[in-house]
Order: sequence, then structure tokens, then C-alpha cells
Amino acid sequence: MGIVNVTPDSFSGDGLGADYEGAVAQGMRMVTEGADLLDVGGESTRPGHVPVSTSAEIARTEAVVRELAEAAGVPVSIDTYKLEVAEAAVKAGATIVNDVWGLTRSPALAKLAAEHECALVLMHNQDGTDYAGDIMSEIKRFLEAGATLAVASGVPRERVLIDPGIGFGKTAEQNWVVMRRLEELRELGLPILIGTSRKSFIGKLLDLPVTERLEGTAATVTAAVLRGANVVRVHDVEEMTRVVRVADHMR
Repeated sequence: MGIVNVTPDSFSGDGLGADYEGAVAQGMRMVTEGADLLDVGGESTRPGHVPVSTSAEIARTEAVVRELAEAAGVPVSIDTYKLEVAEAAVKAGATIVNDVWGLTRSPALAKLAAEHECALVLMHNQDGTDYAGDIMSEIKRFLEAGATLAVASGVPRERVLIDPGIGFGKTAEQNWVVMRRLEELRELGLPILIGTSRKSFIGKLLDLPVTERLEGTAATVTAAVLRGANVVRVHDVEEMTRVVRVADHMR
């Protein structure tokens, strides 16, 4: 899954802001580099990000989704937890809704996905980094609750993907725990999507800025594939496509 950030403040430094043509060109290039899916986002989710209005998020994403849905030849995902943004994107041709709050902020996203026969990505997220019990047990409980709600809303279970939310509501060390125990998510019987690309837990371990985390990302992508991940969400598509091919062959 190639990341197309139509934001001015992406943590990874690749945000394209209002550059509609640049975003479309980036998405098209990612497909030629091996992307099987494209994920378009119009609001940064980095720590300390400034929230944007629904109308601004739609303005950033709708046209990009429409163009890529028509021309890219791969499924297009909308990265949002806002119902109105997802509605506009689905009407523009998105066939995947990627909810970073796992239906806890906008439960109606499940009904939207059901009505339009979209796939639905449910990511674990929370405010703060405290967990009442075992972190993986808490993540599994959260994701299973989201999947149950999605199915009750009419989304076939086979169209639900789960994401443990690396970098969301977790300390750096908690992220490593999730990475080490990722295969436990397979117990839920749902496809696993994971996004580690350029994230700060890699930067803290290697003491490197976001622009120098390619090798660290490659290591986490390999580990994720070997532990059962079905989709990896990345910025560096060409390089990570090669990494995935090798890791997938080993698996």
C-alpha cells in the first residue's frame, strides 16, 4: 500500500499539501513501482498535528481519489475517521476506508462501507499509552470489537482488515513489543495491515532523522511479513516492493 499524503505537515516529510497534480503523479509512480493499493490521506496523524476541518480534508482528497481511482488501475483507500470525508471519497471512487480509530470515533463508517461494498481497515488507537493489562490482549479486544461492529453493520468479515496501530497510543518500546508479537493477531482470522514506514520508534532506536530510516523500515517490513502481515503501508514503494518479495518468498 503506497502512501499518498495530501497534507502540508506529514511527519515523514512527504506531504504534498494542495499540490493536486503532484499527489496524482506520486500515486501513479507508486503503481509503476509495485504498489497494489494506494492510501490517500488529507489530515496528518502525527503526534501534535493540527486538526483540519472536514471541508478542508475533502478539498484535499476528493479530486485526488477520483483521478487515481480512474487512472491508477489499483484500489484506492481513503485514510480518514470522518464520515463526511469517507462519503466524498467513496463517491469519487475509493473502495477501501482506512479508519485510524477503528470505528470508535465514527461507527457509521461501517454502514457506509457496507452500503458501497468497500473494504474496511480497522486500526487500533487510543489516547495515551497506558494499558490496563497485557498490551496485545487489549489490542486484540479492540480490533475484534471493531470487526464485530463492522459485520453487524453489513460488512462481510472477509472485507475487514486489522492494523495494530504502530505509533498510535504506544511508546517506542510498546511498538517493539507489538512487532515481536504481531503473529498473535492472526488468532482473529483477519488480514493484517501494518504501517511502520519511517516511524519514530525506528528513528529513536537508530538515532536517525526521518529521511534516513529506509533500512530500519526494511527490517520492520521484513519482520512483519514473516510474522503474518498481509499488507504493508509504505512511503518507499520501489524499495519495499523488493523487500516484500524476498520476505514473502521466505514465508
